[in-house]
Amino acid sequence: MSIERTGVFTIAGRPNVGKSTLANTIAGEKIAIVSHKPQTTRNRIYAICTHGDAQLVFLDTPGYHKPKNRLDTYMSKVVEESVSGDVDAILLMVEPIPNVGPQEEALIRMGQASGAPLILLINKCDTVKKEELLAVMDCYAKAADFLQIIPISAKTGEGVEELLDILAGLAQPGPQLFPEDMVTDQPDRQIVAEIVREKLLYCLDKEIPHGTAVEVDRFTQREEDGIIDLDVTIYCEKESHKRIIIGKNGAMLKKIGQMARRDVERYMGSKVYLQSWVKVKENWRDSGAMLRNFGYDG
Repeated sequence: MSIERTGVFTIAGRPNVGKSTLANTIAGEKIAIVSHKPQTTRNRIYAICTHGDAQLVFLDTPGYHKPKNRLDTYMSKVVEESVSGDVDAILLMVEPIPNVGPQEEALIRMGQASGAPLILLINKCDTVKKEELLAVMDCYAKAADFLQIIPISAKTGEGVEELLDILAGLAQPGPQLFPEDMVTDQPDRQIVAEIVREKLLYCLDKEIPHGTAVEVDRFTQREEDGIIDLDVTIYCEKESHKRIIIGKNGAMLKKIGQMARRDVERYMGSKVYLQSWVKVKENWRDSGAMLRNFGYDG
């Protein structure tokens, strides 16, 4: 079936509600990193899928929160621009809690100002009873005039097909925006860097992983055997953090590298040889030049 319609939709919400998990489910492939720590997503990521004769493009955005540094300010700006931009609907994702918090109130106001339809996604619907879910639906129905309120589970896929059916109905006549086999706008180099950062979030505690950034210095594929050679630099903000990331006799850095290599091989479909280094860049999250260097327009 040829693509006859396209739709662009922003996924917005506070940190850790499951936006990136939904993007991965929709794309049918891991294109966005996920973790239980807040502020995992730092940039806007496109997830692309075909549903019938419609190409649906989803903007996965950082969790909306109060900025503490220039990186946070950049992330908030990404959210605000994505919600206020020219999209066919705004998908506000929330947890199944019958309370509209300040982040949700702010996103609702931005969405209403944009004029785009607002759709509420109550994620993790598989973790609560029906009566609790109804209380959440009633609470949000009083807060805004939502076009639809859809309980979903981004993790299991429950409700996602219904969501895609509704969004396909909002798609506009027009040519496809991306090639049919494309599931994200992220270049491979960026996905590799994000996979390494995901493992830092998984392996490290407290504030340390939030102060890390990853740069891929070399990304080459050997002609003779197809092996991909990767040189990766992990940046952190303190010398003490560097020691923790490296670990005793390099054990932690080795663990992070092994976990990242397995995911990169799965994504690339090729054997990977990964080498990593750790460098200190103090207060890089407040440096405009460093933010731009890492792909964040600080």
